[in-house]
Amino acid sequence: MNKTEVYSWRLNAELKDALEEAARLKETSMAHLLDQIVSEWLGNSLYHGEAEEQRQLHQSAAQALGRIRGGDPTRSAQVKQQVRARLKKRRAS
Repeated sequence: MNKTEVYSWRLNAELKDALEEAARLKETSMAHLLDQIVSEWLGNSLYHGEAEEQRQLHQSAAQALGRIRGGDPTRSAQVKQQVRARLKKRRAS
C-alpha cells in the first residue's frame, strides 16, 4: 500500500518511549507499528459495532413505520398527514 497522507500528533514522552520500545522489540519501525495498531483498532473497535447498531436501528424503524409508496409527485408536501394517518390506522388494529 502506497502511503500518500501524513498525520502527526503530540503525545507525552512516556507514551512515545513505550511505542519506540515496542517497535524495537518487534524489530520494526515506529511508523509500521502505528499502522498495525490503527488497522487492528479499526478492524476490531466499537466503530464497526456502532455502524452495525445503526443499520439495525434503521431496519427496525423502517419495519415499525413502514414506507409511503406511490406515484404522487406532491406526496412530500403531504407526508406529515400521510404518516399520521398510517400510524392512526396501525394503532387502531
